[in-house]
Amino acid sequence: QLQLVESGGDLVGSGGSLRLSCAASGFALDYYAIGWFRQAPGREREGVSSISAVGGITNYADSVKGRFTISRDNAKNTVYLQMNSLKPEDTAVYYCAASKYGLGYERMPLWDDYEYWGQGTQVTVSS
Repeated sequence: QLQLVESGGDLVGSGGSLRLSCAASGFALDYYAIGWFRQAPGREREGVSSISAVGGITNYADSVKGRFTISRDNAKNTVYLQMNSLKPEDTAVYYCAASKYGLGYERMPLWDDYEYWGQGTQVTVSS
């Protein structure tokens, strides 16, 4: 069974850092494009970052550029989202998503572009 599991969410003060993990089971992430999304209460879900399967092409939302970094460790079958200089507006449930298709080479993929999604991990940034 193909499954994505996010972890690493926590309560952190403004300016702090967190590293989220997206671990895959049932398939090898090497061949998949991965995206991170977030949704805050009362707000629409938004794309945060993505990384392509080939070449490691990355995309970032303007709101996180320079603060967040997406990376993958194929040996651990895990993709990470390093989040630095966190702000209260980063508070949200963060989700990862995977696709076996060639995504993320020209633009940030949308939620529906992916085939698999995790259950999310809560990130709360206090002011």
